[in-house]
Amino acid sequence: MARVQVHKEAVGEAVRKRIVADARARFFVHGFRRVTMDDLAAELGMSKKTLYAHFPSKTALLQAVIVDKFQEVEANFQRIGAQSLPDFLANLEQLLACVQHNTEEIHPPFIRDVQREAPELFKLVEERRRAMIHRHFNKLFKEGRKAGTVRKDVPADLIIEILLGATQSIVNPEKLMQLHLTPKTAFTAVLRVVLEGALTRSRRPQP
Repeated sequence: MARVQVHKEAVGEAVRKRIVADARARFFVHGFRRVTMDDLAAELGMSKKTLYAHFPSKTALLQAVIVDKFQEVEANFQRIGAQSLPDFLANLEQLLACVQHNTEEIHPPFIRDVQREAPELFKLVEERRRAMIHRHFNKLFKEGRKAGTVRKDVPADLIIEILLGATQSIVNPEKLMQLHLTPKTAFTAVLRVVLEGALTRSRRPQP
């Protein structure tokens, strides 16, 4: 009986992951409103009853997609942090590349729809993004200061707050539409401008 139960749970988890993966691909490109549970069930080749057995609502599925995305980003950041790269700038470039990779699948309709249709989840996204930036970039700044790469005349906490403030002001539906930017280009630009300004003059990229 125990073996049967374990098998059922494994099968159920595999189905759940397949649902999240398909919803993630569709939500991130087309937005949350345009994709229906009927669409997802048809794409997955399963009944709506099976779909709802795993996720009682589309909002519950959206939350699972967001959690799945943040877990992936966190794992990528941790992998970079565990590497023994030669210097601060190498680590910085790795983090920037990671940010670019992890934001390229997200399109403006997704951010717009989450803000409008699920404001509590939009708040969750902002809170988790804030915590992630604090955790990983603050650690990087401390290492950079020890190496003499990050300027010491501006407090590290202030640099982080500037980065967070710029991110929140620009990586949102209204501003993205106004500036004709994708989340990837906007977030990458914010990071580069703020972080390059945090470097000591001798380590800044030359024009």
